Amino acid sequence: MANVGAVISNIRNIMRQDRGISGDAQRLEQLGWMLFLKIMDDKDQELEVIKDNYFSVIPEKFKWRNWAADTEGITGDELLHFIDSTTLDDLGLFTTLRNLSSITNPKRAAIVKEVFDGSNNYMKSGYEMRKVINKLNEIDFNNSDDKHIFGDIYESILQELRDAGNKGEYYTPRAVTQLMTQMTDPKLGEKILDPAAGTGGFLTAAIDHVRTHYVKTVDDEAILQTAVTGWELKPVAYVLGLTNLILHEIDVPDYHYIDSLKREYNSIGKKDQVDVILANPPFGASIADGVETNFPATFRCRESADLFVILMLQLLKSTGRAAIVLPDGSITGEGVKARIREKLLTDCNLHTIVRLPQSTFFPATVSTNLLFFEKGSPTKEIWYYEHKLPEGQKSYSKKKPIQFDEFKPLIEWWNNRVENEVAWKVKIGDLNNWDLDIKNKNTVSEEITISTEDAIFNLKESIEKSKTIITELENLLK
Repeated sequence: MANVGAVISNIRNIMRQDRGISGDAQRLEQLGWMLFLKIMDDKDQELEVIKDNYFSVIPEKFKWRNWAADTEGITGDELLHFIDSTTLDDLGLFTTLRNLSSITNPKRAAIVKEVFDGSNNYMKSGYEMRKVINKLNEIDFNNSDDKHIFGDIYESILQELRDAGNKGEYYTPRAVTQLMTQMTDPKLGEKILDPAAGTGGFLTAAIDHVRTHYVKTVDDEAILQTAVTGWELKPVAYVLGLTNLILHEIDVPDYHYIDSLKREYNSIGKKDQVDVILANPPFGASIADGVETNFPATFRCRESADLFVILMLQLLKSTGRAAIVLPDGSITGEGVKARIREKLLTDCNLHTIVRLPQSTFFPATVSTNLLFFEKGSPTKEIWYYEHKLPEGQKSYSKKKPIQFDEFKPLIEWWNNRVENEVAWKVKIGDLNNWDLDIKNKNTVSEEITISTEDAIFNLKESIEKSKTIITELENLLK
């Protein structure tokens, strides 16, 4: 069994020596496609043993086992030519896989093609690349111990990705995805979607949950294989998410490199709708020009999280249910924001809001909430639960992230709800302009300090609100 942590650390150090790699984002993209190829080949070899007539979609020459597995294999300029060549009579790995097709397994081929369409080889030294390949060969992804340990290492890679990413891209702590999944309880046979899937945390939590509680037979597993769908816009997150699903034994992940907000709202019909949505939509993130015109005029805005709420309401079946993360900026505010919340509370029973400490999504310090709702009947009352930091701890941090065990009191309270110092309920008629930013009435208010991140977020909210008012006034004048 490899020391997976040491392997990943060594790879990081090797890549720093390569002049082609500039910064964490490029290093993670490089590691992403290499991990994907290695894991694909490990899974292919496993499937070749357990399935009759199974053939890998990757051409023989480019299977990891045939060019990378031998530690004394090709290196230097020969290796770079093998990866990058665009010569017609000697096409390299990237050109070949970007044009991949398969008659026997077109869906799996399409996944490989999609990965390489969105990835690049940044390394300029074939010798450093060989060192990275040899380090990856120390991990056996068909070894259950290595696979289990890699789950933890994977989390650290995701944390690096988050730290290297743009503001507005926050990856959900594993404890939070686990809680949201457990409370939503996706079942076998239900369609599960994350339209802002990132690196697949919610979907893998859902897979684990359904396997643990509902999968009993081979036929059950076959149903689960086609139950989860993910959409992701960022190329590095997409490749890591796809790899994550393959590691979770999904043979052909229904995971796509697309911008969910470009989905035409009115084109979403019953056949597109799902039973369960689990998501942490990006907030404060930039959206593509003109994307808001995909949505009904009354809900158009430039805030990604608010548009995702409208999209997700449309994507849910008439009896579907969801658990989503939203910042304080999306549960309060006037104009479009109020109209979006009105639709949420009218179309769905928003039964629970869990309020999280500011530092939950460290290093971001944006106040966030977990919203749990069921479509099909309007909201009559909302239960609020305020999750407190562990005693003696001032904030969450890299060394002290939120732990699932901390949610034990919430889980015990969930099915036997009573008001107490951290839980309270509000009747829908008592809301002012559908405002959901209701403070805990059972505790003495403390002086609130606002972080720079929150201040910037609030300023952006004010600017967007001003733009909306100006647009409405201009329309009136016209």
